[in-house]
Amino acid sequence: MPGTIVDYTGDTLTPQQRSERMARVKCMDSKAEMAVRRLIHSMGYRYRLHVAQLPGRPDLVFTSRRKIIFVHGCFWHRHEGCSRCRLPKSRIDFWQPKLEGNRQRDITIQANLKLAGWDVMVVWECEISEREALTRRCMDFLEGTT
Repeated sequence: MPGTIVDYTGDTLTPQQRSERMARVKCMDSKAEMAVRRLIHSMGYRYRLHVAQLPGRPDLVFTSRRKIIFVHGCFWHRHEGCSRCRLPKSRIDFWQPKLEGNRQRDITIQANLKLAGWDVMVVWECEISEREALTRRCMDFLEGTT
């Protein structure tokens, strides 16, 4: 058929549709990040956002405490053991190296921050729904009991 794009990679979307969908994926101010920011603010803590001078542009930076919180999506950052951490069924040759690269970059960034004297905590997207547990975990981290 004229004008029909046939994609043999198994993708059900046209390249333009895929591009538009991927453009909607946020790297900052995601729902998970906003939930963590609201929670921590309600606990009385103040922080800086996405400090460009630090490796990985951490999501929340508590400068005086030398503590950092990253809010990671389970899919994009490969949360081991999480049901949201599945590989797509199509284009595995593209997705596997990309997602593994994200995971490796996270490990390197966190190691560099720790070497520079920062304490680092990761909040996973799937943990947001357990508000009480997350509140306790954040409080322990920020008060230095973990």
